[in-house]
Amino acid sequence: MPTARIIRNTLLMALVVAAFAVSFNVTEADFPRLFRDLPKGKDLILAFLTPDVATREMDTRTISIAFPIPCGSAPNENVIPSEGPRLVPSVDCTDPLTKFTLEGFDLAPNSELVIRWKLPDERLMTAIRTRTDSEGYFTSEVEARPIIATKNGVASRLEVDTLTPVGGLKPSQALLDVLDAMFETIFMALLSTTIATIIAAPLSFLAASNITKRGVIGTSVYYIMRFIFNVMRAYDPLSMALIFAFWLSFGPFPGAMALTVVTIASLGKLFSEAVENIDKGSLEALQATGANPLQTVRYGVVPQVIPDFISYIVYHWDINVRISTIIGFVGGGGIGYYLNLSINDFKWHQAGTAIWAIVIVVWAMDFLSAEVRKRLT
Repeated sequence: MPTARIIRNTLLMALVVAAFAVSFNVTEADFPRLFRDLPKGKDLILAFLTPDVATREMDTRTISIAFPIPCGSAPNENVIPSEGPRLVPSVDCTDPLTKFTLEGFDLAPNSELVIRWKLPDERLMTAIRTRTDSEGYFTSEVEARPIIATKNGVASRLEVDTLTPVGGLKPSQALLDVLDAMFETIFMALLSTTIATIIAAPLSFLAASNITKRGVIGTSVYYIMRFIFNVMRAYDPLSMALIFAFWLSFGPFPGAMALTVVTIASLGKLFSEAVENIDKGSLEALQATGANPLQTVRYGVVPQVIPDFISYIVYHWDINVRISTIIGFVGGGGIGYYLNLSINDFKWHQAGTAIWAIVIVVWAMDFLSAEVRKRLT
């Protein structure tokens, strides 16, 4: 007997080790790379740790010079002053794909700079972002791209905006947008949880074996409801969100409907298990007094399951807030959609603002859920 147990335990350990080995191969795990490539993620991590939550009014001043590309394609009539705010390129003109140096003097000190091209058709193309030093000086290397070449004898212009903060701090536009998106996310989750509760609560009694599983009809209803709940639970929220997005177009409403379908199945299963775990003594007492099935459910089952139902509802609202952030990545609205746009536009500080908002709201929801469950037990 001990020998058989040792062999069984050895085989189980071998299976576990084999499973982990396969996991490492499938995922191509390379943990040392996390540390080797840490410099690549340094800027991203710093951006997420410094979210865009406050801003100041900006005083914007613009200076510009004409810059023919290629040389001779347009007259160069720039007159660069010897003092005052001015731009000084290392060459007066150049050919496409050639780099040159652009310097600025006597600009606003310690200010953010946006260097851009103003094309002959009035379109603007940002080239570089940098800052001036304490004396209002900057130097940057600029590339003359073919798209900014002279057209119809009109040269492109190099423009430099100096952005100087003025006034006190105020909430940034990113923070206001995140709060609005987070508000939308919370109520998407609330609406989906509410609708799912209204549908799942009565259906859960049909999926409870101690209520329904009697006779051929009752047993059939029980297995049909269990099958429906299992099928609905098999659908991933993202897949469901895509289905509703193509059905109803993109936005918060399709996202809420996708959450509703998934939540009906999940709550239905939890509710039915709560019904199955009730004390049978009260049911037997009611049945002994001649109570019919509806009266038995009304007075013997419902009072016992209400605390569990409320606990599951609040907990699933918490879960739906988290899931809705992911659903936003496929156009389901809310904070997830804002986060997706920020990442796609490489606006890392704004993305950091959204992530911190998600962390704070999830923490608050988790605390609320825990408090409700604690008071109900």
